[in-house]
Amino acid sequence: MLANVFAKTTRDRWKGWMIALVSLIALLVMAMAAYQNIDMDLFTGLPEVYRSIIGISADADVGSLAITALIASYGAMTIAAMALSMGAASIAGEESKGTMGLLLANPKSRTHVLVSKTAAMVLLTALGVLVLWGATYLTAGGLDVSIEGMDVRALSVHLLLNSLFYGFLATAIGAWTGNRGAAIGVSTGIMVLSFFAVGMLPIIEGAEKYVKAFPWHYFTGSDPLLNGIDWGHIGVLFAACAVFAVGAVIGVNRRDLKSQSVGVTLLDRLRGNPMTEKVIGRLAGSARVSSIWVKTASEYQVHLVITGGSMLLMGVMMGPMYAAIPQETFAAFANFPEVMLAMFGGGDLGTPEGWYQIETFGMMAPIAVMIVAIAIGAGALAGEESRRTMGLLLANPIKRSRVVLAKSWTMIFFSFLIGVITFASVALGSVLGDLGMDIGFIAATCLLQTLVGLVFGALALALSAGTGKKKIAIFVAVGAGIGFHVFNSLTEINDTLADWAGWSPFHYYLGNDPLNNGMDWGNAAVLAAISVVLIAASLVFFQRRDIRQTG
Repeated sequence: MLANVFAKTTRDRWKGWMIALVSLIALLVMAMAAYQNIDMDLFTGLPEVYRSIIGISADADVGSLAITALIASYGAMTIAAMALSMGAASIAGEESKGTMGLLLANPKSRTHVLVSKTAAMVLLTALGVLVLWGATYLTAGGLDVSIEGMDVRALSVHLLLNSLFYGFLATAIGAWTGNRGAAIGVSTGIMVLSFFAVGMLPIIEGAEKYVKAFPWHYFTGSDPLLNGIDWGHIGVLFAACAVFAVGAVIGVNRRDLKSQSVGVTLLDRLRGNPMTEKVIGRLAGSARVSSIWVKTASEYQVHLVITGGSMLLMGVMMGPMYAAIPQETFAAFANFPEVMLAMFGGGDLGTPEGWYQIETFGMMAPIAVMIVAIAIGAGALAGEESRRTMGLLLANPIKRSRVVLAKSWTMIFFSFLIGVITFASVALGSVLGDLGMDIGFIAATCLLQTLVGLVFGALALALSAGTGKKKIAIFVAVGAGIGFHVFNSLTEINDTLADWAGWSPFHYYLGNDPLNNGMDWGNAAVLAAISVVLIAASLVFFQRRDIRQTG
């Protein structure tokens, strides 16, 4: 009932949290089981400082590495992403869906709506962290894995405040701007930038003092898994959440709320410009529906700009950054466990190609394509239904298949744009850092990056077409992406799983080490074929399903 905004928000969001947590727990179980077969000498032979970086005590079983690899990285980013998604949707989401007027027609103030939705975010985030905390002990006990010397409770407390930081940040941005895309994009950008800055600045001479400027430092900087709760760091995160909360209340009460999404798109601005009016008019047609892919492109331009901008900045920065790091620093990492490097794409940190593979191509490059592809794939069909615009679209003389293909083309086009941006930025970073990387090999890696991201975008499209539910499409596609990435990493370090590597799309992405060996067209063909099959399945699913008109 609308009379209880808190209960309604919790009810609407709990399924998404459940899917995310089940996926993380499954990965945790799989990782702990796989790590049991790893030789402990990989870690006991390392200096104490490196064991501290990894987060493993001298007395811990190697299987407990899963806690650091899954909870402190994948788990932390997943929980934070869930929180910031709720925060961005609290006010801006209602406005973009055109339901804010209906919500405020009830005897509820703006502050009440904001507080109720924020309380639901805090509750679900806290429950999510609590479930992950309990699952860690149950998994370790069930697999007979020792986690002695690890303070999972402290890590969980830091994880909760870190996640709420990004949730409240997104809430404040959404409350002030009414733009859900901006709230998600800015918050996600800060999270990703902070994650990498905290990992890289300490190994750059003279730059370690700037690490405190990044919020992720207050999550992992004190090594809570080894040293317990750092109440000073917790205080910083809590204070930031309080400031964002107050700012959100002020913002939502000072601003004129939109009853529907009325933002002016880039294409609309180009149409209004006399110099580009004719070109854009011919491209888009006389009616919006006459070129569905252009309409879809205008709806997801924010995703492209934010994600592409992030990749541009990262690719360019990594070249000069590598050149600035003393070579003796890389020599110290020569004996770094392969298991840790595998989680971030593998590679030799002492070479420019290995540096870019670990810092850019291992995780962030495919994630960038997946963000755009999954957003378009999930929203292409189910999004139209949830906004109740699918009936209006299909009332025109166009086939369902044309709708699917047009939106698929936008997804493919935007994915390739991210790949092109990544190529240009890495190539420029190599030139600026005088790294001498092979331009053709960079292009091959970026093409494979695009293709592996498209696989999960096509999966989201198929789920969107088959279920009509945007949340299911997003969560399943994201969960599959995380799961296959972790599984691929495990196949590289566990001989018993090596024969199963071909089941992961990521095996066909970096399996041939394209930055050093160039393009493997067989791998590219496999990834392209998977996407084609999934898009074809979308056509079949959408043709056979009754379209929902009630959202």
